Amino acid sequence: MQAVVYRRYGSPDVLEFQEIPKPTPAEGEVLIRVHAASVNPYDWHFLRGTPSFIRLFTGMSRPKSPRLGADVAGTIEAVGAKVAQFMIGDEVFGTAKGSFAEYACAVASQLAVKPQEISFEQAACLPIAGITALQGLRDKGDIQTGQAILINGAAGGVGTFAVQIAKSLGVRVTGVCSTGNIDFLRSIGADEVIDYTREDFARSTKLYDLLFDLVGNRSLADYLRALHPRGTYISCGGGGPENSTWNLLSGLLANAIRSRFVSQKMPGLFAKVNSGDLATLAALVQAGKVVPVVNRTYALREIAEAVRQVESGHVRGKVVIAIA
Repeated sequence: MQAVVYRRYGSPDVLEFQEIPKPTPAEGEVLIRVHAASVNPYDWHFLRGTPSFIRLFTGMSRPKSPRLGADVAGTIEAVGAKVAQFMIGDEVFGTAKGSFAEYACAVASQLAVKPQEISFEQAACLPIAGITALQGLRDKGDIQTGQAILINGAAGGVGTFAVQIAKSLGVRVTGVCSTGNIDFLRSIGADEVIDYTREDFARSTKLYDLLFDLVGNRSLADYLRALHPRGTYISCGGGGPENSTWNLLSGLLANAIRSRFVSQKMPGLFAKVNSGDLATLAALVQAGKVVPVVNRTYALREIAEAVRQVESGHVRGKVVIAIA
């Protein structure tokens, strides 16, 4: 089968397109014929081996696993032992290791049935970005009907899901974006939109119950200034390949220390893909409350260009890989 591999850490230039053996599902897994996959910052972090501490798990000098890609949507081709919830021919979405390929194996507990209302390309947008938005708002943010929230980076992959999911939960949403995305954010449900090139939310007198930061381009003091005294600040992602391990770790440490001296909450967010939350996203899609936003679709052989676009940090919605 055709697959994207990387034998060393580096820029998208190190990605190769090769013929490799089709994988066989282990116990608790299924084999998926991949129709679409989407690109996440997760992917270029693994590609570059940054922040450097992740190499403790992925391989110090070179990657232990040469496969790249996680988000997936496709058709089940084979079923491993002890998998009862899926059958051959089922259309599914979720995560699968090495999804930038014609076939990939996935743990059954990280899949759900694909909503018929959307394409495979749209379904591939949902897993990591959708789960991150859902768990950030519902579980870590504990948002309640009638609250006011601010999403910094609202036009990106996680942001577009966060806007729509927040509206489905009955809260008032303010999105922060560039000038070109103002009308777009309003079209997907944002009640108010702040153009960061013209207005500074941290200097406003308006306070929010929750601030969901998907950019990481401001100081913690700026974020807390925009929160109610007992509001919640959640940070997820932010920064490009130039950000160092020290910048990431020092930021996490500063948040942990600062949280001991302020009334605002700053819970950590490490999203975990599971079939239950994937089914929740599917139900929101079926109800018309969430529509995945596809920025652009690339062919598998164009993977380097697709990853570069995501690395730029200026993507509206999601970048998708379509596997013919």
